[in-house]
Amino acid sequence: MSTAANGQTKPRVAIIVVGETARGASCSLGGYARETNPLLKQQDVIYFPNVSSCGTATVVSLPCMFSDLKRSGYTREAGMARETVVDVLQRAGLDVTWLENNTGSKGVADRVRFIDIYNSTDPRFCEDGTCDDEIAFEKIDEWLNSVKEDSVLVFHQLGNHGPAYYKRYPAQFRKFLPECTTTELSKCQDQEIVNAYDNAILYTDYILSGIIDRLKAKRDRLATGMLYVSDHGESLGENGLYLHGVPYSIAPKVQTEVPMVMWFSPGYVSSFALDTDCLSRRATQPAAHDNLFHSVLGLLDVKTEIYD
Repeated sequence: MSTAANGQTKPRVAIIVVGETARGASCSLGGYARETNPLLKQQDVIYFPNVSSCGTATVVSLPCMFSDLKRSGYTREAGMARETVVDVLQRAGLDVTWLENNTGSKGVADRVRFIDIYNSTDPRFCEDGTCDDEIAFEKIDEWLNSVKEDSVLVFHQLGNHGPAYYKRYPAQFRKFLPECTTTELSKCQDQEIVNAYDNAILYTDYILSGIIDRLKAKRDRLATGMLYVSDHGESLGENGLYLHGVPYSIAPKVQTEVPMVMWFSPGYVSSFALDTDCLSRRATQPAAHDNLFHSVLGLLDVKTEIYD
């Protein structure tokens, strides 16, 4: 790993947020007619509107996106036999932590510090065995306060995990109504399903903007950045399809096109000599989970033989 550039002596920290079941088609940053990203719109983010996922289900996409094997070459067996990008970051000397508010890392975080908040019982955020993603804020604050060296936190969020979209956000995010309030989607009108799903996207907008605000608040002590990308998309009744998991070769784009967002503090940009103008121009071009492994290494200036 290179030393800090341009006289930067602050620890560099990056938070990588892995979204759950968020589809690009429902993000207003990408042109969706509903305002589902009102807070991120006010942050100085770079939005990638044309990103393809590794798979149509978490069990495939999550380990694939953290692997250097592209979608065309990824198998579970081959992936588990290789280092993930979090392994490479740790081996390069960064302090790596995985914060889990979902059903596990699918093997990605087996060799790094792992904090499981998915099974928490905090009554402020948790009900019926799951917790709103807001529960992560206190853990992120604790982590930021403890950082003393270049560090990475991966936050695997609950996001839009279906079919209980209505359980993925607090009451104050019930903006789009009426919403589907059952897991039996056949009992709801498609628009009610879309409304509940969009409310959950609105809540993720709040979560991501809250993480950026926390990173901004530490700029006097840390050089900070955030990368968010969802694992796969979702069908909400289009062509009679619901949820996800359709074989990739025939999957509709709403299941394979996912949102990606980047944000960097001025200190982070100068430390790594990032060309954010170039990144912004590149954001309009097609990208994929295939790019994530090498993009993360590049954004953290990790030097390794496997970096492409």
